[in-house]
Amino acid sequence: MKTFIQNIPLATEDPIQLLDVTEEVRRVLRASGVRDGILTVISRHTTAFVNLNEVEPNLQEDMRVWLESFVPRDRDYLHNRNTVDDRDNAHSHLMGLLLNASETIPVVDGELSLGTWQSILFVEVDGPRPRRELTVHVMGS
Repeated sequence: MKTFIQNIPLATEDPIQLLDVTEEVRRVLRASGVRDGILTVISRHTTAFVNLNEVEPNLQEDMRVWLESFVPRDRDYLHNRNTVDDRDNAHSHLMGLLLNASETIPVVDGELSLGTWQSILFVEVDGPRPRRELTVHVMGS
């Protein structure tokens, strides 16, 4: 069995931003040489996540608005009283309770086995951030 790991650097510009990273992940898969196996994409951040969903501008705006309304920024969260990095980002961590840090996708004949409307999204909920990173781990033959 072959394994291959590569990082994808990212930057975000908005407080909540959904980036389609499907093509970047496909490039990593091609570089791995794996034809059949599994691919895992993980965000090693506590306020940025990975999601499989449809890429459509109105839907992405709905997702952003829903996250903001579900976990409002302006509440008196305990975490914000003693911030670690001078960011009042308790709401971002709480959004993480609803999101996934990683997704695992089957690889069949050298291709990601995604559904017709599925894309791989990087979901930033504590932006803007000049340095973010996804790790892609491919295993197979």
